[in-house]
Amino acid sequence: MAEQEQPKSVQINVPPEMVAGAYANIVGVWHTPTDFAIDFCVNQPFRGDESALEALVVSRVRIPPAMVFDLLRALNQNLAEYEESYGEVVPFEGDEEESDG
Repeated sequence: MAEQEQPKSVQINVPPEMVAGAYANIVGVWHTPTDFAIDFCVNQPFRGDESALEALVVSRVRIPPAMVFDLLRALNQNLAEYEESYGEVVPFEGDEEESDG
């Protein structure tokens, strides 16, 4: 049986209703035995206790564990290209304490 040739590139098409995307300023990551999930969220005005932040999920993306490596590689490559063009990205204060890892 002949081995099927893998495509060299993928053409990504964005449906017109998704071109604007969704704004997110908070991200959460969690996993199950079969999936990693990435919740992109936007913070909401305080409700009740002002010491707690409430966030609304604007998009949840679930990927298989093996795809995490491709995602990390793409993020690292794009961050390096961004910093080469626009300068170093400075993390928000407190990011290390708020890690979901």
